[in-house]
Amino acid sequence: MGMRRPVAAHGPNLPKARMTDAAAPVTPPASGRSNGETAMDAVVRPWPKSSSAEQPVLSDHVRAAPAPVVPKPSREQALAAVRTLIAYAGDDPDREGLRDTPKRVIDAYEELYSGYRECPADVLERTFGEIGSYDDFVLVRDIAFNSHCEHHMMPFTGKAHIAYKPVDRVVGLSKLARLVDVYARRLQTQEHMTSQIATAIEEILKPSGIAVMVEAEHMCMSLRGVEKPGSSTITTQFIGSFRDNPDDQVRFIAMVRGSDR
Repeated sequence: MGMRRPVAAHGPNLPKARMTDAAAPVTPPASGRSNGETAMDAVVRPWPKSSSAEQPVLSDHVRAAPAPVVPKPSREQALAAVRTLIAYAGDDPDREGLRDTPKRVIDAYEELYSGYRECPADVLERTFGEIGSYDDFVLVRDIAFNSHCEHHMMPFTGKAHIAYKPVDRVVGLSKLARLVDVYARRLQTQEHMTSQIATAIEEILKPSGIAVMVEAEHMCMSLRGVEKPGSSTITTQFIGSFRDNPDDQVRFIAMVRGSDR
């Protein structure tokens, strides 16, 4: 499956209007730019954003990173496990080319499964209020990701496309890409990952509509079993206006596919 760089889509440029917020700005007050525009202020709304009686109810996978296994195996135990797997595969873990392989594998695991140490609510907590009269959806498409199938621990790779209709505030575009990585860098199924991404956006940003499409190739289907390389799996999740309004779904899919695909 070919990869494209993430592309963010917005509606027409509209005049920006200052909005006030009870939270303290983390950037200096808006100042004039050389082009006459007003700089956008960012506001951090840490969770919970309100009193305990009014705290938003967040799903477990949204409000915190997964709890670690107790007791967590030591690094030495993990290294020994890799050596055992090498021997089980039929090779000698003590030969020169494999001597440092267990260490490399464990170091790779720290990166490949970093999503177990990240919290979606932290990723999306910073929002921006200066959106003027913007009332259309925001789309970030072609977000490349790498994940691992929880059934065979083999990679599946592809692209995620995310659209949402903001209400009063927007989130930084890169945060949507980071959210994909938080969930992708865990043992996953594509269906569950699609649902988790949509749920996190719904519960934290509270937009009026959300659309998520994920398309990927699964190595557990390409390299083993039926061995069908190049096959693609597509999953979608529509919430709010995207679920209730077929026209929004059509526009989303048309913009994701694009005339150049």
